[in-house]
Order: sequence, then C-alpha cells, then structure tokens
Amino acid sequence: MAIRTCDTCGDALRARHSHRARFCSSKCRSKGFRASQRALPIELTTRDRWIRRSSTKVPLTVGDMPASSTDPRTWSSYKDATASSAGVGLGFVLNGDGVVCLDLDHAISPDGSLATWAEDILRKAGATYAEVSPSGHGLHIFGFADVRHGRRIRRSGGYAVEVYGTGRYLTVTGDRFRDSPSALADISALVDELT
Repeated sequence: MAIRTCDTCGDALRARHSHRARFCSSKCRSKGFRASQRALPIELTTRDRWIRRSSTKVPLTVGDMPASSTDPRTWSSYKDATASSAGVGLGFVLNGDGVVCLDLDHAISPDGSLATWAEDILRKAGATYAEVSPSGHGLHIFGFADVRHGRRIRRSGGYAVEVYGTGRYLTVTGDRFRDSPSALADISALVDELT
C-alpha cells in the first residue's frame, strides 16, 4: 500500500486521518488553502461554479455525490470546494458566460519542455492564466471568448487541442505554468484562429 502524504508539508498521513484527507493538520490545510487562493485568478474563484472530482475525473459535489456540468444545484463556491475532502481535486464548470478553456493534450514532454505547437498557442494566448493538467503532460489555458460549442482539434504531429466554453467542467490544479499571470485575458482571436 502506498504511503499517503500531506499536500502541504509532505509528511506521512497516519491511520487516524480519513482515507480522503489531504493534509496532516489544520495548519497545513490553511497553508494549502492560502497557496491555492494566490495561484488561481479571481475571475474563477469568485464564480460559484466549483465542484470536486474523483481520481477518474468524475465530477462530484462537495458532499461527495455525483455533480453535473449542466446543473447549478450541484456546484459550489470556491471556498466550499477547497474546504471539502470529497474526491481528489477541484473542477471548474464552464457555463457560457465568456470564460473558456483551451485544453492542450500531450503538450508537455517528460523533461518539462513544451511541444512546439503548444508553445505557439501559449504565445498567441498572451498574458492569461495557464496551468499544468493533473497528468503533468497537458496544459489548460483559461481566458475570455465566445465559444458556443466545444471543439476538438486534432492534427498530425501530436497536435491535440480542445476548446470549451459551456456545458463542460475542467479539472483545476492551481499548478501555474511558468510565469503565467493570475488573471484571465481576452483570447478570442486565438479561439477564432484555432476553430
């Protein structure tokens, strides 16, 4: 059995901790919460469209019940979602209000370098929030644009981009990529170019 460790300090979690515990103490939980608040853009954290997710990316409510990307009754505030121990992480629901996400699959190589096609997309996105996906190999670029229908764009050479703006949720790690800002920018021109 793998040893579970605290998300903040890395100390081993003991038998007295819940099987869903992520922190060894309330002090570490507070530190983890404050760190995650600094990493994520206010344009996301002020919207009550947060859910939890399972290890297999199944959306969950803060009460550990099934959630839906189209049912606002299953969403929560950022504060409530980060305080919950349901599942293994956070998710943010896109509902058509202009917040969109570009999901770049297989963009980051094992050595941490970015694929050429992904580097080009990131450059064109400009100063907007980007984070590493849970796999460590993908990139999520959040911004503002008008996306009515999601699109999956696959091209030769490993180019794989998904563009979503409504009816979907994206996993959120708070693992900011490089020096991306903690703010969202207008990425309409890039979305138009990709789609």
